[in-house]
Amino acid sequence: MSLKEAATAVREKAYAPYSQFKVGAAITGASGTVYSGCNVENVAYPEGTCAEAGAIAAMVAAGETRLTEVFVIAGSPMPVTPCGGCRQKLAEFGEGDVRVTMATTGGAEQVMTLAELLPGAFTPGHMK
Repeated sequence: MSLKEAATAVREKAYAPYSQFKVGAAITGASGTVYSGCNVENVAYPEGTCAEAGAIAAMVAAGETRLTEVFVIAGSPMPVTPCGGCRQKLAEFGEGDVRVTMATTGGAEQVMTLAELLPGAFTPGHMK
């Protein structure tokens, strides 16, 4: 299954009863395995989970810690970039040249790298 297919399929499973804004994300681990996640809202709004975070959690739970590509899809009029927190989460597991495709259910797509999405990322190098 392609990243686009995985993200599109998991988007349908999103739990978004408050915003009705469903998001699906799929990432490829360094092994080539595809992991997916969807947004999960909570009535206590800040306690929800983004689709990208769900996909990362699935990857880590499977024993991988490196991602090589990302695909995010939402039912919006224009491609939606990952939120700031998810940009940092993606940067934790991927290099700056990792391709991130952001898509709409209507077929529009925009491609950027992690470095373009999060210039000046906080990295483990800052902890030394």
